[in-house]
Amino acid sequence: MRIVLVHPAGSNWVPGLKDITATANRMAPLGLLSIAACLTRAGHEVFVHDCLGPRAVAGIGANVRLILGHDPELVGFSATTSGFLDAWEMAAAVKEARPGVVTVFGGVHISALGKSLLERFSDIDYLCPGEGEGTLTELAEGEEPRRIDGLIWKDGDEVVVNPLRAPLPDLDDLPFPAYEKLAGFPRGYNLPLFSYIRFPGATMITSRGCPYQCSYCDRSVFKRGYRWNSPAYIYDHMRHLRSRFGVRHINIYDDLFTANRQRIAELCAMLTRNPLGMQFNCAVRVGQTDRELLRMLKAAGCLMVSLGIESADPEMLRRHKAGVTLEEVRETVEMIRAAGLRAKGLFMMGLPGETEASIRRTSDFVLSLGLDDMNMTKFTPFPGAPIWETIREEGSFEEEWRQMNCLNFVFVPRGIASRERLDRLYNEHVKRFY
Repeated sequence: MRIVLVHPAGSNWVPGLKDITATANRMAPLGLLSIAACLTRAGHEVFVHDCLGPRAVAGIGANVRLILGHDPELVGFSATTSGFLDAWEMAAAVKEARPGVVTVFGGVHISALGKSLLERFSDIDYLCPGEGEGTLTELAEGEEPRRIDGLIWKDGDEVVVNPLRAPLPDLDDLPFPAYEKLAGFPRGYNLPLFSYIRFPGATMITSRGCPYQCSYCDRSVFKRGYRWNSPAYIYDHMRHLRSRFGVRHINIYDDLFTANRQRIAELCAMLTRNPLGMQFNCAVRVGQTDRELLRMLKAAGCLMVSLGIESADPEMLRRHKAGVTLEEVRETVEMIRAAGLRAKGLFMMGLPGETEASIRRTSDFVLSLGLDDMNMTKFTPFPGAPIWETIREEGSFEEEWRQMNCLNFVFVPRGIASRERLDRLYNEHVKRFY
């Protein structure tokens, strides 16, 4: 089967202006690339169309023409909340031009909202929530829809939700993501500013799931289990990126890279004994790191460690990120810097309960830590997050999917006067740090 997998662009972060965000951070769509690799291994002809890639074209029509240029039998879209409507418009245009093409939607937005999307939006044939590798491969192989676990489909006018698909038992059985299917990879896929020294860079994910449940985090794809690649698999994956694509820096985007300490110790030993000529960045969690682990990461080639902090207001932490204290944050940052690693703090502004006083406290705390880099996300409520159920009771919320990308304030907590005031406080903080 001829298959095109599409990574939709979503909306501009400033309506009406050219989107330049990708020049500072353009990530490869790793989920789609993993599915592409599995479909290719099964014998299908697969193309990946990245609407955010370095050779992207603007507009629904132009992208649809390129998709149809591959003469697909099936087109799959992986959609975030902000990218869903773009994907749906492309699917509608594909169907209008060639009604026989099968359209499949997966990704976090689909996993969170499920069958309601098939009821509300025409021109979508199937939904694929959760992990897509097995579900989409069985669909492409011609298996009857009712026999495919994890599939949501239409039987006439009825929407059918098949049994959930069991999580992949061994992530090492997956082939490496099909990076080679991305036009312009790796040099056109830029890592975030200030996060690397060596070039070109790439991204990896070496585990799935997270046993924690922060209030703002959508766990609808991988749930709260935790599975991981073995140290040998990760090492071979890194070597593959180095030898085939010349990659010299990797950002590892696991939610909990160091949760299994033994696998990280083994991986660091491999990289120290047999260096690959690469550096990498990763994230750690407060309370799950120590000086020896950080020294091992440094010896293995780690350049920078990120730490999820979110807020310096104790009540905000208790409510949204339980188990993290400001004292532990300070201690962890000190340990990171003592190991010779760069320290990056990850924060979030505008959560329910936020006030001008809590924002000032967080801004002062950020400056006091001596961080090498900082990222302040604009809180965005997502349908699969615990906070979603009560979000309209916490302040004003504009559920505009195209703007729900953590780059816009679509929610304003009761303690802040207006969105304009929240934007001003955000800009003041960023200017203070940089």
